[in-house]
Amino acid sequence: MSAQCEVTLKRAAVAPMSTFERYLSLWVFTCIVAGIAFGQAMPGVFQAIGRMEVAQVNLPVGLLIWVMIIPMLVKVDFGALHEVRQHVRGIGVTLFVNWLVKPFSMAFLGWLFIRQLFAPWLPAEQLDSYIAGLVLLAAAPCTAMVFVWSRLSNGDPLFTLSQVAVNDAIMVFAFAPLVAFLLGLSAITVPWDTLLISVVLYIVIPVALAQWWRKALLARGQAAFGAALAKIGPWSISALLATLVLLFAFQGEAILRQPLVIALLAVPILIQVFFNSALAYWLNRVVGEKHNIACPSALIGASNFFELAVAAAISLFGFESGAALATVVGVLIEVPVMLLVVRVVNASKGWYERA
Repeated sequence: MSAQCEVTLKRAAVAPMSTFERYLSLWVFTCIVAGIAFGQAMPGVFQAIGRMEVAQVNLPVGLLIWVMIIPMLVKVDFGALHEVRQHVRGIGVTLFVNWLVKPFSMAFLGWLFIRQLFAPWLPAEQLDSYIAGLVLLAAAPCTAMVFVWSRLSNGDPLFTLSQVAVNDAIMVFAFAPLVAFLLGLSAITVPWDTLLISVVLYIVIPVALAQWWRKALLARGQAAFGAALAKIGPWSISALLATLVLLFAFQGEAILRQPLVIALLAVPILIQVFFNSALAYWLNRVVGEKHNIACPSALIGASNFFELAVAAAISLFGFESGAALATVVGVLIEVPVMLLVVRVVNASKGWYERA
């Protein structure tokens, strides 16, 4: 990695969280209300949008999802994979939590809470779909927002970049088989052809396009690259919010009938966030990693690539599915919960360094 790029990353590590990012939950809530209102007022319009499909892929949503994902992936430098050798223990903890603990523990929590404890208060026909949404959320490690959480906790920017690159490289190959396996364990039938189409559309092609775009931007110089990132940065969240308006326009009727569903779905997600972040943070302390490595390692395990999860849920199960709703609940609570985790790891630095 060039010295200039390293300097840029270190400056980014101390950049404050933008007002837009800080109040993401407010914007998400606003889009939920707007989507429900629009869906009730103009049902014919949204039914027409829902019919705009090719091979089970909704075209307007597919376009929005690309606008969500590609700007985030432009930030990922797969050349940073060589940085892995500098922090093998921290990367090992990240991979262990993200791929061997997080998806499987979420499958268990989904079974425990959705199928057992909360089943009497949830629509019986959607139980499998809710569990599927939770699994999709857990099987997609965070790609973009982890840079925000890392800089708020003074995490090592090079380590953050390298662990994101490793996770994304694994996700290209592991996401589909892992989701299919876990949903199979939950007795949920997932059409492999649709799942593979989702992976190609929402991982493989965006990664290829983003890396081509990244290379073209870097060829114009680091300053031009930074300016382009600043310009395209808001695209992802804006597209996500537009997708949420569409999603809740379809989900509105079900939510108005059972608002308790959102609160119940949030419970396993919250437990998952706190469990994974605490586990990764503690394991990094045990293996002797520095605090500025432990923080991004813990935060990536707690956060999710919710854009991919929402996309896959819509593609696999449809707009009106419980799976789509479950992934959106993850979006709704992401920012406030992760800000709390950031505060905890910052406040516990003294304890961590006494190891």
